[in-house]
Amino acid sequence: MQRIITATVQNSSGVLNRITGMLSKRAFNIESITVGTSETEGISKMTFVVDVPDENKIEQLTKQLNKQIDVLKVNDITDHSIVARELALIKVGSTSATRSEIQGIIEPFRARVLDISRNSMIIEVTGKPDKIDALADLLRPYGIIELKRTGVTAFRRGKQPARQVQDFSTLSI
Repeated sequence: MQRIITATVQNSSGVLNRITGMLSKRAFNIESITVGTSETEGISKMTFVVDVPDENKIEQLTKQLNKQIDVLKVNDITDHSIVARELALIKVGSTSATRSEIQGIIEPFRARVLDISRNSMIIEVTGKPDKIDALADLLRPYGIIELKRTGVTAFRRGKQPARQVQDFSTLSI
């Protein structure tokens, strides 16, 4: 069962390595990870798509992530109303005779051509993972030379209350 987990973390060296190591040790298969800076300086947001073999382990997963150093907040947003997107670049074989066919295929997906060479095209598409899968399936007969995907990034729908993030680095113990 795939779960979408978001984590707010301190932007520090090794945090991604510690989190992925913890997930690996507990036999959670990571389908995709996206990480980037957030609206708050020094804070990053991570989105994981994780294969959880047993529903009872979902709570264990979020608790273990919350225990990690530099992790400020963890949410399993799978069962919430969310907006999730992924970006893919697809290099497909093409000739002058097949370019217009390929253009016709990608148009309904709102994909766009980024580059054309004598024997290939690079196409960019953004959307839900199943949309990207569907476009890739339609382009396969033309010969997919290369396919790169960013992984899912997601938000909960609607306005979320502003959350102040405390900087724990200034506290003395």
